[in-house]
Amino acid sequence: MNLETRDMTVHPLRSISGHLNSIERMVTEDQYCVDIIKQQAVQDALSKVSTLVLDGHLHSSVGNAISGDEADERERILSEIVDVFKVAGAKRM
Repeated sequence: MNLETRDMTVHPLRSISGHLNSIERMVTEDQYCVDIIKQQAVQDALSKVSTLVLDGHLHSSVGNAISGDEADERERILSEIVDVFKVAGAKRM
């Protein structure tokens, strides 16, 4: 991961951590279940972080593998990307 992507990722992760602490407090304080379930911000922020990390990966490792001469490495990297989307698709179902 390049420095720019890492910097852009760390801030939202810290925010997510704070929000998770708030949700944990809600659970500990036995707040209304539906109010806890509605805490969508963590999932939205994690999705944004995943997008940032994937974008960085596509522009660095994947780009290098595609433009490189090593066919095995290219296939390995492309298989990784396909697997990421398989997992993401399975989670949505």
